[in-house]
Amino acid sequence: MDPYGDHNRKVLSPLDKVGAVKQVDEVVAEVVESVAEVLSVEPELELELENNPSLVDHLTDLRKQLVKSAAVFLGFIILIFSTINYWFPYVTRGHELIILGPLEVVKFYMSISTALAFGLTLPFLSHFLWQFVEPGLNERESRFLSLYSPVMFVLFLMGVAFGYFVVNPLSYQFLVAMGAVNFNVMVSAQEYIGFLLMTTMPIGILFELPIVALFLATIGVLTAGSMRKVRKWSYLAIAVISALITPPDFVSQLLVLIPMALLYEASIYIVMYAERRSAVTNEST
Repeated sequence: MDPYGDHNRKVLSPLDKVGAVKQVDEVVAEVVESVAEVLSVEPELELELENNPSLVDHLTDLRKQLVKSAAVFLGFIILIFSTINYWFPYVTRGHELIILGPLEVVKFYMSISTALAFGLTLPFLSHFLWQFVEPGLNERESRFLSLYSPVMFVLFLMGVAFGYFVVNPLSYQFLVAMGAVNFNVMVSAQEYIGFLLMTTMPIGILFELPIVALFLATIGVLTAGSMRKVRKWSYLAIAVISALITPPDFVSQLLVLIPMALLYEASIYIVMYAERRSAVTNEST
């Protein structure tokens, strides 16, 4: 216990002031030394940045590729939106749709234009991204992406076509017929386009399963044996995904589940073929 209460005093003595000045001088000296060290290393850092590509350069290249993709996407939107009267009957399939306000027309046109532009931009986006990552890939990975990027786009189109010609009309007729029993069914344009996109775009993405499995097998993450072992759990996951991306009716879910199960089995054989081919190549070398 301090009998003089020095711990509470606010007025410093001259000795205290001298000690505080010394502490400040020591801190300043340390800061000056640190700055001097940084300045001495700066030329070496500049030389290293000149010899090696910097992160800024990589980000600049990525930005260029994304800007080109955005320009292609915007061009497709303008093209599709300006020609909407020519392909509009293929979207509505002759169904009588209603609009609930003037803005719903714009929402309908922009929704379908954006979806179509996205699908048409995918191959260009894949090509631009491949150009960005190609310098950092090894020969095997670069060959895989260059060969199978077109296949990915074809599978995506097959999935969208399957949804458009099979899943969408069957599920739409089933749900409308079920509602017509007790209701006067009037479908708005916005609800219809949402239903159309739900039954086409996600299915196109799911059809990429064989290529995804082949890529994982190429980098050594997946094998045909492991796919067989988890077959039951994979079917359960496919069933859950099918239920999430399709309308809430058994018909559309079953229509998506069956081809996805077939694609999974096809992926096993594709991975098996890739493994055998890789083994033969390794033996020959």
